[in-house]
Amino acid sequence: MSANEHRTVLLRGGEVHSPADPFATAMVVERGHVAWVGSEGAADAFASGVDEVVDLEGALVTPAFVDAHVHTTATGLALTGLDLSAAASLAEAADRIRAYAAARPADRILIGHGWDAARWPERRPLTRAELDELTGARPLYLTRIDVHSCVVTTALLDLVPGIRELDGFHDGQQPLTGDAHHAVRAAAYAALSPQQRTEAQRAARGHAASLGIGTLHECGGPEISSEDDFTGLLDLARSEPGPRVVGYWADLDIERARALGALGAAGDLFADGSLGSHTACLHERYADHSGTGSAHLDAVAVAAHVVGCTEAGLQAGFHAIGDAAVDAVVEGMRAAAEKLGLARIRAARHRVEHAEMLSPEAIAGFAELGLTASVQPAFDAYWGGDEGMYADRLGVERARALNPYAALLRAGVPLAFGSDSPVTPLDPWGTLRAAAFHRTPEHRVSVRAAFTAHTRGGWRAVGRDDAGTLVPGAPADYAVWRTGELLVQAPDDRVARWSTDPRSGTPGLPDLTPGGDLPVCLETVVSGQTVFVRPNE
Repeated sequence: MSANEHRTVLLRGGEVHSPADPFATAMVVERGHVAWVGSEGAADAFASGVDEVVDLEGALVTPAFVDAHVHTTATGLALTGLDLSAAASLAEAADRIRAYAAARPADRILIGHGWDAARWPERRPLTRAELDELTGARPLYLTRIDVHSCVVTTALLDLVPGIRELDGFHDGQQPLTGDAHHAVRAAAYAALSPQQRTEAQRAARGHAASLGIGTLHECGGPEISSEDDFTGLLDLARSEPGPRVVGYWADLDIERARALGALGAAGDLFADGSLGSHTACLHERYADHSGTGSAHLDAVAVAAHVVGCTEAGLQAGFHAIGDAAVDAVVEGMRAAAEKLGLARIRAARHRVEHAEMLSPEAIAGFAELGLTASVQPAFDAYWGGDEGMYADRLGVERARALNPYAALLRAGVPLAFGSDSPVTPLDPWGTLRAAAFHRTPEHRVSVRAAFTAHTRGGWRAVGRDDAGTLVPGAPADYAVWRTGELLVQAPDDRVARWSTDPRSGTPGLPDLTPGGDLPVCLETVVSGQTVFVRPNE
């Protein structure tokens, strides 16, 4: 299978997932766009006039996925470096750290990700003394799975003058949070060579392409990565084949975000932290911790930023997880609407990342203000349920209210699905499964609605309504899949469902019932250019 931007290609003999024709088996791609979608019989008329005919051999063609929240370099470092997300205990994590340090004697700094003491029998992170011994006293930066706290070695602390006076540093105790964490992260990433950084970015884009992802929304910022990292990634995506990258820069300095080439001063602009690190900002205290988390922005600061971004023609957006943080964002957005008019705020399509703890009033506010909820269904798969981390942090009753995707859809709130990789892996079909089989049944959505949120929803979140579906005129961003029988799947009777009868004309999608195999990507195409072909296919 091959296609490039200026050739005309006919794909036939498969299943083409298109609202233009629910029974389509063929598609023509020309000059980087979809030119025609239809039936096998009509495809004969095109066969002689194209540069290439591809026999799909029964494969499924869908729009390429959009991952609406990614940290690309960190994802690549997790893919190529020290990944502790599968470590089942503190002892296993220690073994992996020791082996990794021994295998990389020349690295100036060791960087790793993914530890989660909440899952370990020891129920505690590694101490600084333990890490010093495991690494031979070299600099090590090791983020918790939510990326909102870290453990480090003494050698890394020594690279950050004044670290012990910063908020979030507690002498002799791990992990670091807040300003202390941001300071050591900046030092760690500054120690990476440009070559290491580029290799990580290539690895992340290549991995995304192999999963049928055609677009990544990069969430960078001064507290997350660096300006060089952000601009280097945007340059790389422009100059090398692979998934396109849309950049968001999380900065209250709107002109700086524009100068860096960002679509918005948005993304992980922190209104609060995370539940796992006890830094998400809550109205009521944590069930397992004395405190209500950390508020980084109030409604006044939110309003000022939204007004500035709207007037500058940029998207605004905020990271908000706890109910107090989400309410502050909604209150600030509403104040901006009172100043500029609701129509201008809605037209700007501002975003809220994560948006996990939502009251009915907050959901109504999202709908009124036209806010996109950029959400990560895998969070529920990882940490939801009555026995999960959310229940530990909040108690079962509050935990069950998290990530209410069905209520958001019923209210008319636009959803865009992502992974927050490396927090949870790039895994689009797994993301759809997590949303359709949410641990709390009343929050489940149909596979069709989830698919829309992970394709067209990601395009709408960047202001594009002409992409994310395979219809004539749309960008030729698509993936080819080996999969089983196609279904119209609404896994819960409380989900607003449509007819599952084939005569309804609803295009089918793969069976995502938990336990079954997920589709396998055979090819990914971005703007008519092949960016991934599965080996030996």
